[in-house]
Amino acid sequence: MNETSAGEAGQHSQHSQHSQHSQHSQFALFGTRRFWPLFVTQFLGAFNDNAYKNALVVLLTFSAASWTSLKPEVLANIAAGLFILPFFLFSATAGQLADKFDKARLARATKLLEIVIVVLAGFGFWRQSLPVLLAALFLLGLQSTLFGPVKYAILPQHLHPGELVGGNALVEAGTFVSVLLGTLTGGLLAGLDGGIAWIVAICLTVAVGGFLSSRYIPEAPAPAPELKIAVNPLRETWRCIGFARKERSVFLSILAISWFWAYGALLLAQFPAYTKSVLGGGESLVTVLLAVFSIGIGSGSLLCERLTRYRGKLVEPGLVPLGALGMVVFGADLALASPGEAAGALLPLADALARGGTLRVLADLVLLGVFGGIYCVPLYALVQQRSAVEYRARIIAANNILNALFMVLAAAGASVFLGGGNSIPRLFLLVAGLHAAVTAYIFSVVPEFLIRALAWLGFRGQKTEDRGQ
Repeated sequence: MNETSAGEAGQHSQHSQHSQHSQHSQFALFGTRRFWPLFVTQFLGAFNDNAYKNALVVLLTFSAASWTSLKPEVLANIAAGLFILPFFLFSATAGQLADKFDKARLARATKLLEIVIVVLAGFGFWRQSLPVLLAALFLLGLQSTLFGPVKYAILPQHLHPGELVGGNALVEAGTFVSVLLGTLTGGLLAGLDGGIAWIVAICLTVAVGGFLSSRYIPEAPAPAPELKIAVNPLRETWRCIGFARKERSVFLSILAISWFWAYGALLLAQFPAYTKSVLGGGESLVTVLLAVFSIGIGSGSLLCERLTRYRGKLVEPGLVPLGALGMVVFGADLALASPGEAAGALLPLADALARGGTLRVLADLVLLGVFGGIYCVPLYALVQQRSAVEYRARIIAANNILNALFMVLAAAGASVFLGGGNSIPRLFLLVAGLHAAVTAYIFSVVPEFLIRALAWLGFRGQKTEDRGQ
């Protein structure tokens, strides 16, 4: 038995200790080296991605004339698509690397790459070169692509089965808190004189901090060190998807996760233009919208672990339909609550918040985020739990590939839809309807989700047992 197999066997031998783990808060993981360095590393990386991306989008939205002749809402979707595109192109290669090499060493290598990219972005700001700035955004997407399989495939190696939902919940919550902080930083500094220099300095400092924290991640030996890296990324992409399709519940969970990220990315990409053209607010209101949505998802993710422990499970798929229902309801109400006409001039934050419908929009975003967190965390844990150890990272890569494909298609579709003269609230309503259709299809194909939801709600006298427990 190799070291990896022994480690996996040792973790799963802890299965009998699940009841002991379930009595402890998920926050106890912060006291272990098995978790905190990875959490800090991914937290700082997500901060940098969003600080830079949002600073660029806000600059292009509110100062577009000095940069390009393209419409701000089109530019926002182009930026979103460029950041996501590497996930589609290079995730298969990233999955192979994470299965072949020690994941802790790969994490450190990706953090060094991030430092180089931030320096390139600083050069783009100095030269006021939109092509260089967009190239840096694409490269940040590439760096995140390489880190993605490391982040999610390392959790089952370092955490016990009873800690998996809690670990995923903390990672998801931390990601969206980091999104919030990065977005706040990028958005607020983008509108200040000299703010660009501060953005570059902060991003460089954070990138260095991420590299230092990555040095404390414990070793995570490769499950397939003999693996030969395929030269053809398209063929390997199809192979990764093939690994995921071996277990139907895993593949359908990946599709559900991919749709979640398409939904979320589409909403986030519209916020600057939605704030300006529908709510009549400026950069500060964009930040408020992003803040309440991120706080909602973080809260829902943390709540998910408690709801899972409520039924004494390692993973609770029954929460997924409940999360999906909330996303449909509050996604539709977000569209219906939007004001019919924006004010003529951009309003100060207090006046924009006082407009009819704005507070309802904020409430919808919070609840949409909460139910989104409840929806996605069990799906991630289920994929990790039911994936074969020897190609788990490549299954995570398949997840990232499909996530990227869905998000790129969503960005392209949104650009076409809005370019055809449709309003952003109408786009929100359309996406809520599509979410209902997509999730209804998935639950009809894998009835386990609905059966477990009914069991969780107490409509069945006997609990349904987890597969793999």
